[in-house]
This record gives sequence, structure tokens and C-alpha cells, in this order.
Amino acid sequence: MSVLGAWSRLPPAGAGICACSAVGLAARQSAAALRNQLRPDPLGLSFCPFVKPIVFNLYAMGLQIHFVVDPQGWCCMGIIIFVWLYNTVFIPKVILFPHYEEGHISAVAILCYYLCSLFCIVSLLRSSVADPGKLLENPKIPLTEREFWELCNKCNMMRPKRSHHCSRCGHCVRRMDHHCPWINNCVGEDNHWLFLQLCFYTQLLSSYTLILDFCHYYYFLPLKKTNWDFFVFRHELALIRISTFMGLVILGGISGLFYTQLMGIFTDTTSIEKMSNCCEEISRPRKPWQQTFSEVFGTRWKILWFIPFRQRQPLRVPYHFANHV
Repeated sequence: MSVLGAWSRLPPAGAGICACSAVGLAARQSAAALRNQLRPDPLGLSFCPFVKPIVFNLYAMGLQIHFVVDPQGWCCMGIIIFVWLYNTVFIPKVILFPHYEEGHISAVAILCYYLCSLFCIVSLLRSSVADPGKLLENPKIPLTEREFWELCNKCNMMRPKRSHHCSRCGHCVRRMDHHCPWINNCVGEDNHWLFLQLCFYTQLLSSYTLILDFCHYYYFLPLKKTNWDFFVFRHELALIRISTFMGLVILGGISGLFYTQLMGIFTDTTSIEKMSNCCEEISRPRKPWQQTFSEVFGTRWKILWFIPFRQRQPLRVPYHFANHV
């Protein structure tokens, strides 16, 4: 009787299986969450995984401002702004204006330098505060495109394929390429064109600066230093050497980055897709390069690809070109 009583007090077999399934599911979810927290950034750009930034979406004058509160990103972006400010202030003061006053160069050289500098800082600021393509909490999925959406296993939100969850910002971004600390923002579908302009104009401005540094000592005629400032006259060599060093470092780094970005657009793959090697598993039709560039810049007018002052209008492209990331 005691054995039968003990057997009768045991839970049903189905309840035991359900309880084990629930416990196993909870364990797998907690393990997956822990693995996602400890997983490093695929591009190695998350310096400290324990300091999470705060993302704000502000609306000012009808424009959406994507503001990321991240001290580490502020430091990286501050370095870029310092290099830009140094060359914008000292290069004209040391090289351009003195040689222009003595008739060695024309005003077109000064205008071109300031124009490149303006385009560079505008593309930097706009790519930093532009929304990279952050997904809404409750997106409206068209019926014809529901098969091209998937569930994110990190934030449990529906997202279109080729989207990626940024472990640095804590949200999913449409067609995310990578998280760039130098602009303190993700590079995604809506600001990739600004990031490409930043790479292009930074490379152009660095090359222009290095050419001016070289011509100042080896091509231009010697200057009459009677009209120079005392600080510039005394530290001319140091200022030029600092400018040359920063120009070489920036040009070397940005050239490799710009090349990888261009190759990614030509092959219609993002940096995360290259790191995960998922593009080798699924074959998809290859688009012409004009179409891929038009999708990134939001227009088929090639002259507008170089202007950072406009608003991008995305081209409607079906998601069946996408693959799972």
C-alpha cells in the first residue's frame, strides 16, 4: 500500500515531460543570452562590452537625429575632428595664404581646399547623427514580404533579412555593415552613403594636404617670412611634420577601409556578411554595379553621389535579394 500510495502521489508522465521541456527551454535561452553577451564584435570594434551606450532619436525641424551617448565613441570622433581642425587651420595659415600673397598659387587652390574640408566635416557630422536604419518596435510587415522577414534571437523583434543586431547599440539595423566608433554610430542602410562620402573626402583631403606639404619645401619658391606670425615662423617645421604624419596615418587607414567598402558594394555584401561567410552558402543573382551604388546612395544620378547636403530617398528594392545573417 505504501508503494502504491507513493506511486499515486507522483506527477503524471506528461507533466514531467512538460516540466523538463520548460526547464530545458529556459536553460537554452539563458545560455544563448549569456553567449550573446560574451560574444565579441565580429569586426573587433567594441572596445568595452560592459559599457553600453544610450541611443536617442530626436526630432528637430522635421529631421530625425540619431544621437548615441557613448564616451568611447566621443573620444574616437574627437580625434578625427582634431585632425580635421588642425589641418583646416594651420595648412592655410602656413602654406596656402603666404604663397597666395606672394603669387605662387591661385585662389582656386585655397577654394578647393576649403571645399574638400567642408564636405569632409559635413559628411562626418551627418553620418554620426543620421539614423542608420534602426528598426521600429512594431514594424508593419507587408503581406508580400513576410517570408523575407525573420525573428532576431537577441531582441525578439521581427526584422528583414540582411539586418543585424548591433551588440554595441543594442538594437537591430537594416542591412548593417558594421559599428564604426570613429563616427560613433552604426553604418547601415540609411547612412552608408554618408560613410562612403566621409571615406572619399577624407582620403581626398589627406592627399591634398600631403601634396601641399611636399610642395611647400620642394617645389614652391621660398617665402618672405617678414609677414609671418611669430608662432608660425618659429614652429613652421614642427607644424608641417605633424601635418604630414597625421596625413600619412589617415590616408593609409582610410584607403584600406574605402577599398573594402567599394568591394562590398560591387559584390553586394556587407562587412558582417563577409565575416560570417554566409554569402557562399546561398547563391543569388548578381546585380550590376550601377544598381548597387544607386541603392546605397538612393539615386541614379551619379553627380548626387558626391553631395552630402541632400536627403536620401531609398529606392524600393525587394528583400528577395537578401540572405540570412
